[in-house]
Amino acid sequence: MTETSPGPAAPTPLTPPTPDALRKALRAVKDPELNLNIIDIGLVYDIEVDPSGDVRVRMTLTSPGCPAGTDIIDDVKRVLCDMEGVRSVDVELVWDPYWTPEKMDPRVRAFLGF
Repeated sequence: MTETSPGPAAPTPLTPPTPDALRKALRAVKDPELNLNIIDIGLVYDIEVDPSGDVRVRMTLTSPGCPAGTDIIDDVKRVLCDMEGVRSVDVELVWDPYWTPEKMDPRVRAFLGF
């Protein structure tokens, strides 16, 4: 009887991160005008992740004419795509509801004097 060695193991599919883990990672993305992260200033409205690792982020900017908007969105995609278990990232920029300072974390709002 001859023994055969098993072939290479099939890669174990990675478990996608939770929305909370994604939200935590997005604290690394800052609005360059305020120098604060986009989570604390309330720019991220919703994060969804499906079992295959496709991530969808609904977010806004402080204003439609925000000159750093493209950079912020690119940073969101880069940070999330670097996470283990994330296959793709789609960022939907929305204006409803419109961002106001009331969407900031209360501690940040107090720090900024709002």
